[in-house]
Parts: sequence; C-alpha cells; structure tokens
Amino acid sequence: MAPRAPRGTQAPAPPLQDPALLRRLLRARDRMDAASHEAWPVERLAAVVGVTQAHFARSFKQAFGVPPHRYLLTRRIEQATALLRDTSLSITDVAYATGWESLGSFGRVFRDITGLSPGAMRRQARAEAHALGHIPACVLKAAQRPDLNIAVLEKRRRTADGTLPPSTQEVS
Repeated sequence: MAPRAPRGTQAPAPPLQDPALLRRLLRARDRMDAASHEAWPVERLAAVVGVTQAHFARSFKQAFGVPPHRYLLTRRIEQATALLRDTSLSITDVAYATGWESLGSFGRVFRDITGLSPGAMRRQARAEAHALGHIPACVLKAAQRPDLNIAVLEKRRRTADGTLPPSTQEVS
C-alpha cells in the first residue's frame, strides 16, 4: 500500500503513462469515435491496445478521465442529439443509428443524461435553432456535450433521496 501524504499537503500526481501505451489508447478511442454505433466491449478494446482488460480499463480512465463505456455513451448521446436536431429521422431510427439495441434503453439513458426525452430534446433544439445559427458547430458541440459524471452522480443522489421516479429506477 502506498504511503499517504501528510495532512495539509497534496498527494503526488499519478505517474505519467508510457507514450506508446497512450498512442495505442488514442487508437482505441479513435476507433470508438469512428464506429460508435458498434458494440465496444472492454475485451475488444483491450485487444486493439494489446493489454489485459483490467489494465486497459485503468489506463483509459487515467488517460481520458472517464471509463471507456462512459466515453462511448457520451459519443452516442452527442450523435443522437445531432440527429434529432438536424434530421427528420424517427426517434427509433436515431436510436438504432447510434448503436442502441432497444428504443426503451435509448430513451431511458438519453433522459438520464440530458434531462429530456428524445422527443422533448428535438422540440427544444428546433425551437432554439434560429438563435444558435450564428455559432460555429464545433463550439456548440463542445458546449452541449453531456457531462456523464454529473448525470450519474445526480441519478445516484436522487435514488438515495427517494425522488427518482419509478420508471427510471434501476433494478439490482
């Protein structure tokens, strides 16, 4: 067990990762970005990087600040939001196009992360489209990126408080 830092001082920063490992992690992240609609289990990603599953999961979180599954969810929700805003695809088509296997899972996770149902998000995005028309797309995408850390923590807090509606409560 590593020794703790004395009170009132900061713990030392974690050691930097090997540059070769970081390049391979970037390669795995790029593959997830390019095909976020595909299934990306940790086994598949670890094989891309050439390390064990546990080492991959730890290294990915250390390098990018979020676990691989949460990163993939972020990308899928971003793409779904863009499709809902910019296309006339049905919500079912958007769900399947962004890699969800069921419409129910898509709607539940989308609402948990964004706070709105896919239909409500589409209506809101279209209503605000005229006001946001002069802002570059890259800036909008960065500003509208879902923060899954907050969404997950908020959901856990609401579950603990008993204020989470039964339709979205997780079954253990």
